Amino acid sequence: MKKIPSLLEMIRQLVAIPSVSSTDAALDVGNRKVSELLATWCESLGFRTVLHPVPGKPDHMNLVATAGHGAEGLVLAGHSDTVPFDEHLWSSNPFILTERAGCLHGLGTADMKAFFAFALSAASRLDLSKLSAPLTIVATADEETGMMGARALAQLHLPGRHVVIGEPTGGIPVRMHKGNMMHRLRLIGQSGHSSDPSLGKSALEGMHAVMTDLMLLRTTLQSQYQNPGFAVPTPTLNFGCIHGGDNPNRICGSCEMSFDFRLLPGMDGSQIREIILRRAKQIAQERALQVELEILMDIVPGMETSAHAPIVQASERISGHTAQAVSFTTEGPFYHDEGMDVIIMGPGNIACAHQPDEHIIVDRLDQTTGHLEALVHTFCSTSMTGHRN
Repeated sequence: MKKIPSLLEMIRQLVAIPSVSSTDAALDVGNRKVSELLATWCESLGFRTVLHPVPGKPDHMNLVATAGHGAEGLVLAGHSDTVPFDEHLWSSNPFILTERAGCLHGLGTADMKAFFAFALSAASRLDLSKLSAPLTIVATADEETGMMGARALAQLHLPGRHVVIGEPTGGIPVRMHKGNMMHRLRLIGQSGHSSDPSLGKSALEGMHAVMTDLMLLRTTLQSQYQNPGFAVPTPTLNFGCIHGGDNPNRICGSCEMSFDFRLLPGMDGSQIREIILRRAKQIAQERALQVELEILMDIVPGMETSAHAPIVQASERISGHTAQAVSFTTEGPFYHDEGMDVIIMGPGNIACAHQPDEHIIVDRLDQTTGHLEALVHTFCSTSMTGHRN
């Protein structure tokens, strides 16, 4: 049987390769080197691999690796980029896998490059020539900056019906999550001397009126849309930051505010966006202001996989946990749009994602690999070889 590195060595090598994606070009690295390394390991196990560059970004790659043929099958999926980091806040080098107090620390351990090491380790225990349904590993680009890799899934023609996305859930399956969209609203007025309000048109006061109106809209939507499966059972609208004006004695001529909106499954993000823009335009018109709405992250819809779906029932049986709902957002809806049933289940905890000293727990390494191996057995009908990586 062809060899790949040990589980720990794969995690070490993945962590060591920077793959930061960022809207700030100075911080953006791309994930090409990680994708190429994963492709090499996949090929060593007998997978057929294809690398798909994100249009206009040659250093941002989607990897699709497939073993076996036929219908249905299993997809083990995730993203191979990470967020930026504050190195001075880490207790160790974020690019050096470090074991400390029973945890493996490193950028991308939980969120979520390490998941691919678990997937490959599970695959290495199996005879891939005996698969009766395809096993596919997908590693996407740019999840952290708009999910551009996942948005290209329709062009990748993936085999498989059942999907596991390895975002950090503590090994507990998740079948529902909220969607998200992020925007920047900008009001443009006219500056002037503060001693005479008639000399200008305050964009800052206009934004105050818009925010007040959007808080009323938020209350209305929260009364209309509720899902008790979520710890926060309503949609949320968060005003993340606001910038306007330049001096206390000058009427504010321009103001912008950025916000995100978390959608429950089934909510129409386009409709919500239109309502927000219409209400902002009405207030702007009343105050003789101009208004612009910029998309920072396009709509990622909420996701709900039926409790009766085979992937949900299998993951519950194998993990010993009932599938849950979470408020964070994943690439799941894009697989769901391709007719696939999706669960989110991976090592690590979302609480340490995007944080200094990100980590996974050492004692759960074998368990994670075993869960993935059992899922491959369930959906790809393979035989074990007795090999342990």
